Amino acid sequence: MKDAAGLLAFVARFVVLGLAVAFVVGLFWPGSGDRLRARFGLAPAAQAPAATAPAGRGPASYADAVARAAPSVVNIYANKMVTEQAVRMYSDPVLQRLFGGLPTGPAYKRPQQVLGSGVIVSAEGYVLTNNHVIANADDIQVLLYDGRIAKATLVGADEETDLAVLKIEAGNLPVIRIADQHAVRAGDVVLAIGNPLGLNQTVTMGIVSAIGRQLSSGSPEDFIQTDAAINLGNSGGALVNAEGELVGINTLLIGKAANAEGIGFAIPVDNAKKVLDQLIATGHVVRGWMGADYAFVPVAADSGLPAAARGAQVTDVYPGGPAALAGIQPHDILLRIGTDDILDPADLRRHEAALQPGSKVQVSGLRNGAPFHSEVTIAQRPPMLGSSALDG
Repeated sequence: MKDAAGLLAFVARFVVLGLAVAFVVGLFWPGSGDRLRARFGLAPAAQAPAATAPAGRGPASYADAVARAAPSVVNIYANKMVTEQAVRMYSDPVLQRLFGGLPTGPAYKRPQQVLGSGVIVSAEGYVLTNNHVIANADDIQVLLYDGRIAKATLVGADEETDLAVLKIEAGNLPVIRIADQHAVRAGDVVLAIGNPLGLNQTVTMGIVSAIGRQLSSGSPEDFIQTDAAINLGNSGGALVNAEGELVGINTLLIGKAANAEGIGFAIPVDNAKKVLDQLIATGHVVRGWMGADYAFVPVAADSGLPAAARGAQVTDVYPGGPAALAGIQPHDILLRIGTDDILDPADLRRHEAALQPGSKVQVSGLRNGAPFHSEVTIAQRPPMLGSSALDG
């Protein structure tokens, strides 16, 4: 027994001594193990492959996109005089709730400044912004990215898209790059750049929540929906993609007053370019109009057809309008305008808006199940009857 214990102690001492020698050699000659293995023809130990980022993974930073786009985004300060009336409130809370207060003294004027944003879209000094930012302004000042201040003149405005074009006189203007609008998809990362609450060059990030949003049943214009934060002062700023290219002009936010969060809208850049070109050329935007309202084609649940069937149903015809003069009636289902099929009511509004007033177009469809054809003489779309009261 003693011999066995002595043998184990002897082996243990040599194992400890061997480990100590190996530690010292590895500490002072770290490559000696590989050299010995190579000398005796032994393969080196396999190394675990380095971890690679999964394919399609987005960048860890969008600083490059911001650096490309931000210099083209400007701050806009629209100054005007507003008239106000001093009011004395009732002491009785019930009367306050019913009548508010009593006017006291003459009305007075005071200066008001509206903050907004804009995007430089031309080296000639054209700036796109929102109409509600500069509406009724007496003086418009533009603060550039490099600190220069320029006085702006109004070229034209369009209430329907809430777009306005300004002109500034300055050199070396950084013009934003325009994206291909057809490449914008729901789920794309977007960045909103602007002047919210006077905090200039603020960048917020989100995704495209949806495209082709209709904010008014009677308007041909559609919008990009995004959850990128858009606040007061962001109006007219840039919505850019991950490459720093312009995809939209930020215009409004459905705020907490409507029990909503993360629902903002931007005007698609293709629509903005069309408005820009017309405002520069003529100072106003002309749209075609047939004088009718439309809705989706109703489909019975057991009909076997898709819920959103092709075409648009006429819901109302304006007396004396082009549609009425052409004999189009409520409940008619319109299937074709010119040489194009009608997909839905929004598609029909876009087609008629693109037509020149005074031009004639063939419209075909179904009336009580029977085919019909009419020739409509397009008129100019009248101004909007009202404007949106949403935030932005």
